[in-house]
Amino acid sequence: MVYDPDNIFAKILRGEIPCDKVYEDDHVLAFNDINPLAPTHVLVVPKDAYISMNDFTQNASDTAISTLFRAVGQIARDLGLGDGGYRILANIGDDGGQEVPHLHIHIFGGRPLGPMLLR
Repeated sequence: MVYDPDNIFAKILRGEIPCDKVYEDDHVLAFNDINPLAPTHVLVVPKDAYISMNDFTQNASDTAISTLFRAVGQIARDLGLGDGGYRILANIGDDGGQEVPHLHIHIFGGRPLGPMLLR
């Protein structure tokens, strides 16, 4: 997969497409998914151009990596998901079901989410 600078998340990061922002810092933007799969469904996106977790963990700075994961935890707490629980998910590559070639982490919560994968 090759990074496409015109992917939807790149356009959101550039302000070309609006989003319902829930969190932002120097490295991360988080916003509500426009097609939520749970009562809470937030996408957490690094601001720099990384295709996947493989690309991110190989090429991002230690600060960018720690900031992304700290942001995921902070967002979940801010949304009140810490006590009841939540799921984070990052799809990587074709086999992982990645549709947009920009790393993003989903935060799902607000109801029991059931098994991780169909058996």
